[in-house]
Amino acid sequence: MSCSKRSTPLRRRTNAPKPSQKSLCLDDLGCEKCGSDESPAELLLCDKCDKGYHLFCLRPILPSVPKGSWFCPSCSNSTNKIPISFPLVQTKIIDFFKIQRSFDAPEISNQDTRKKRKRSSSLVVSKKRRKLLPYTPTDDPKRRLEQMASLATALTATKTKFSNQLTYMPRMAPRSANSPDLERGGMQTLSKEDTETLNLCKSMMERGECPPLKVVFDPIEGFTVEADGLIRDLTIITEYVGDVDFLKNRENDDGDSMMTLLSASDPSRMLVICPDKRSNIARFINGINNHTPEGKKKQNLKCVRFDVNGECRALLIANRDITKGERLYYNYNGYEHEYPTEHFV
Repeated sequence: MSCSKRSTPLRRRTNAPKPSQKSLCLDDLGCEKCGSDESPAELLLCDKCDKGYHLFCLRPILPSVPKGSWFCPSCSNSTNKIPISFPLVQTKIIDFFKIQRSFDAPEISNQDTRKKRKRSSSLVVSKKRRKLLPYTPTDDPKRRLEQMASLATALTATKTKFSNQLTYMPRMAPRSANSPDLERGGMQTLSKEDTETLNLCKSMMERGECPPLKVVFDPIEGFTVEADGLIRDLTIITEYVGDVDFLKNRENDDGDSMMTLLSASDPSRMLVICPDKRSNIARFINGINNHTPEGKKKQNLKCVRFDVNGECRALLIANRDITKGERLYYNYNGYEHEYPTEHFV
């Protein structure tokens, strides 16, 4: 529950209204971490001991008031524990990600992707539109196994099934609702060549040739993603995927990872991507603090929505070169400017 002396709703990265929280107002209640009684709308009360903690003082930081019961670090047995690593066993990873091992599938080597990069870079000189680039998988099979095991660890810890595509579930938005024609102001169409690049990235992932990324656990940020190799500007990192639903169905949902998919003129037809049940590595890429110059400098990705063959899709794309070991960040407030990022690291 939250103690609120003023009505300042905590919002996520869409413009869905936040439901009012039950409040218990005590004038002398403060945060156990910082000792301050300021920001009461962001103060959580433990359902066991009634002690208060600011969302932004917790480690990892909580982006919003959790739904249901919440227990403080002292009362919870699972808080801040390092997640159990997924077994570094090839057969288990193949089964987890449902990797296709078809001998009939055409092989696409890293050399092929580098050739595509070379052709693309030459287009900049001629001042033509810059093409998107496919990611280059790590050559070392053992390192690729470690990369995929890190993602499997995060997905398992968050009880999320792996999926690399948008999913349409019963009693949610149907596929027919995902129409770019409904986008307010129109939606840019992904070119034929860039669509082929996106499909190439999907095919590589299906064969177990994942992007050069690792999911790591940070005691402050929680799960986060870092580059495990050089990533060039304009490289497709991944697609933001999950269950597609109408925004109106998620008004009482406190999920902090929902992403806008379709911003329609008619609010009843607006769509969001919900990655809490099914998702990929995009769920663990963190947002910048866009209230500080330091936070803005950390941004190395952009989230762009495209019309891809008559369907809205959201892609995470590198907006500059990213070096090995650098963590990935993008701006959660690319569209609605509604997500509270002022306490992000």
